[in-house]
Amino acid sequence: MSTCIGILTGGGDCPGLNAVIRAVVKSATRLGWETLGIRNGYEGLLTPMACMKLDHREMGGLLTSGGTILGTTNRGRFAAKTGHGEAQGIPQEILSEAKRNFHSMGLRALVCVGGDGSLSIAQQLYDHGIPIVGVPKTIDNDLEATQSTFGFDSAVACATDALDRLHTTAASHNRVMVLEVMGRYAGWIAAHAGIAGGGDILLIPEIPYTYEAICKKIAEREAMGRLFTLVVVAEGAHPKGGAFVTHGEQAKDREARLGGVGEQVAEEIAKRTGKETRTVVLGHLQRGGGPTCADRLLCTRFGAAAVKLIQEEKYGRMVALRGNDTISVPIPEAIGRLRTVPPNGDIVETARMLGVSFGDEV
Repeated sequence: MSTCIGILTGGGDCPGLNAVIRAVVKSATRLGWETLGIRNGYEGLLTPMACMKLDHREMGGLLTSGGTILGTTNRGRFAAKTGHGEAQGIPQEILSEAKRNFHSMGLRALVCVGGDGSLSIAQQLYDHGIPIVGVPKTIDNDLEATQSTFGFDSAVACATDALDRLHTTAASHNRVMVLEVMGRYAGWIAAHAGIAGGGDILLIPEIPYTYEAICKKIAEREAMGRLFTLVVVAEGAHPKGGAFVTHGEQAKDREARLGGVGEQVAEEIAKRTGKETRTVVLGHLQRGGGPTCADRLLCTRFGAAAVKLIQEEKYGRMVALRGNDTISVPIPEAIGRLRTVPPNGDIVETARMLGVSFGDEV
């Protein structure tokens, strides 16, 4: 049996990808295995094959560095999600070519690091006969079957730091500051950062908002002498009866690019209240930079667990966090449905108890 395993990173970049690569390489080395890195995501499995040998002696510094040394892509011939998350089957000829190249590289198994779309591709490759192990990655924290995904804590830390900074400028000028954060159709980043950063109004996809409720909260703060307001908006938030806000035209082979709702909310607040309002869009700042301590640990645990699954020949599974333990689940249990913020759950109720508005109050 081959003693060489492969690893690729798919989808958007994310703090902690290099930490996972490091953990996989170091764990494989202890078993006497080699690791081959596939460049540019799944595209690297196609002709011409793009790969690089990963030496455990060259893993220094990867634990703390952002991005991915293997490169990644969320477009191309392996697009498994389009529009607003609609599933798309990968052509059989593409899967067959990937399988031939997998065998020509002499690989024992392939570690696929990615979110819902990337793991959907991994499942199709597994169904086509390639031994696959998945590692959950997304700053959105929206994957089923795992308590947390790496990259999320780092994104929340970035958004919380931004709110800390916006708080002082908002208070100095008596402004409404609107911060737009990532998360697509799940409001985890907005909710966690909003609470940790002292946000006053949190707008998330799970709870459609009205401008009447938003302005009512601002007026209540004004009446209490609080002449500034911090509004956190998830990119997938939308008003009651309204649609998602997207950037530009929708490409055929890509998911919709959400964004712009923050500016929309700010303009409406200014028009209705007369308050000076500013918008900040964090965008890819949330994806960049090194991982937090919590993400470094989670990445290391996930990478080591992935190699253990290969050692035990448990393929078609994704490593996951459950309580304090690292477990594994069949990949189909983790894809095709999003883990969203429960509107009546602890996070939302905690915020409401503090007087935070979700823009849905009458």
